[in-house]
Amino acid sequence: MEFEHPQMFVRHQAFREDLDLEPLGTPSGLIEILSKTIADMQYDDCQGYPMWFEKVERSHGGPGSTRWPLHLQSAHPDFRLHSQLCESPALRQYYSVNGKEPVFISPQDANARGIHNGDIVRVFNDRGQVLAAAVVSDLYTSGVARIHEGAWYDPAKGGEINSLCKYGNPNVLTLDIGSSQLAQATSAHTTLVEIEKYTGQLENVTAFGGPIEMVAQCEYVPAQQVK
Repeated sequence: MEFEHPQMFVRHQAFREDLDLEPLGTPSGLIEILSKTIADMQYDDCQGYPMWFEKVERSHGGPGSTRWPLHLQSAHPDFRLHSQLCESPALRQYYSVNGKEPVFISPQDANARGIHNGDIVRVFNDRGQVLAAAVVSDLYTSGVARIHEGAWYDPAKGGEINSLCKYGNPNVLTLDIGSSQLAQATSAHTTLVEIEKYTGQLENVTAFGGPIEMVAQCEYVPAQQVK
């Protein structure tokens, strides 16, 4: 979109020009670092001001990184809206690799694991495991991998804990805890995993086949015979 008279956007410009006549929507009308409302809640994992809290899992020497050395990002996908349109074969042809969701990995981490571009790999931790296809890219630093969120869940055995997802849904790998008692947001970006080349038997992806229609065979009884 083009504008005839483009102007630079300045956040809170009216407030910056006259803070008395254009106050912000805070109790003081000013920019506040401390929120007394949040502080009064006395949450031990969310204070009234910004501060660092150690994560349950964190890569590069953080908790859990000895066992699970790779930090898994699950960012928004480029070719779908969350999980919507993941079933579209026309779109999947642009981003899927060998019929799987791609997992992006650095050359250093790929070489250390004997993984080559296009290999089917198992991405796993003690919460779950998924199959994905490796995309080796120097856009990713060592210790970091990425699987876009929104891939459809396709368990090898439905209803079984830690069942292998045959397509590549990262939700089975992420923590199932809120970011804090206040926010209760997702904690997807603090996930640690390991990746290895998959050597097992590959089963067909069935997530996109739709439900199987069952038609019951019933004997027809004329209405006049029904008492």
